[in-house]
Amino acid sequence: MTESVMSPAAQIIVSIVPIVGIAFGAMVIFFYILWHHHEVKLQIKTGTFVPKKFNFAAFSLLTGLLLTGVGIILSFVFALMNGFSYSLLGGLIPAVVGISFLLFYKFYPEFHTKNDEK
Repeated sequence: MTESVMSPAAQIIVSIVPIVGIAFGAMVIFFYILWHHHEVKLQIKTGTFVPKKFNFAAFSLLTGLLLTGVGIILSFVFALMNGFSYSLLGGLIPAVVGISFLLFYKFYPEFHTKNDEK
């Protein structure tokens, strides 16, 4: 079996790439948030700001269904591959969070009263 050894320069380059990527991504997100803040500030000054409405009911239902589905499939695959071990948590955690979102959607009374009035 041949064993390939990376040179020290290659190891440094390979370790720098993720660091630069994360720093660049954080910089892009920072400047986007800063630009959006200035845009909203100018809209408020000119009187053209219209707050965006966020549909929490649809968000909790969609997120709950997606997380529950992904969590159940991951739990099933991890249980088949490794049996009942700590790797099973990789599927159980999203499943439980998804079920929590669905329960929140079901039992939060304001969702149903606001939707009936519209």
